[in-house]
Amino acid sequence: MLLGTALNVAAIAGGTLVGLAVKKRLPERINTIVIQGLGLVTALIGAKMMITVENMLTVLVSVVVGGILGELLNIEARLDAFGAMVEARVTKERGTFARAFVTSSLLYCVGPMAVLGALQDGLRGDFTILLTKSGLDGIASVAFASTLGIGVLFSTIPVMVYQGSITIGASMLEPYLSQSIVNGMTSTGGLLIVGIALNILQVAKIKIGNLLPAVLVAAILSAFVF
Repeated sequence: MLLGTALNVAAIAGGTLVGLAVKKRLPERINTIVIQGLGLVTALIGAKMMITVENMLTVLVSVVVGGILGELLNIEARLDAFGAMVEARVTKERGTFARAFVTSSLLYCVGPMAVLGALQDGLRGDFTILLTKSGLDGIASVAFASTLGIGVLFSTIPVMVYQGSITIGASMLEPYLSQSIVNGMTSTGGLLIVGIALNILQVAKIKIGNLLPAVLVAAILSAFVF
């Protein structure tokens, strides 16, 4: 338990140290090809998770209903607005340390991959999503640290608390969830992970944040309907 989050924290810390050392000397083309590679791996992870699907209708209804709920709640826009508000308030009259800490913390925590990865780690002990996230966060921390400094390193604290809490909470619920419910959540989450991969590869711009309720809908449908 928490191995995925621990690896994520280690990747951020390592990327920060590399960023402080290279100071913008890493070619942009290297960053681009590595991120594209991670995007492909993310798609593979999502596809593997989707294999657990027991009832395609569950996934279909979950994504449609969850997407409608997410749009009505405007989850993605609210998350973006929250991040912008926090960053503006904290960094308004402070130096680059606070800016580095807040900006990187929000990037690493406020995102579907953090939620889905932590859930998968807690429910199945599978940290492959967080492992891929670690690669993305590590690359981002190189860029942040090379421009904003050591403050990026301290973003590991909220990452550990946030993702760790979700993982522990999911692991505590796991004994009360049937295999059908877990499979429904996993297959639906896998579809969202594929969507994240498409965003990373810039194939499409999908509001994955607004689709997050689909995972909860899948759990309910798997338990009571399908």
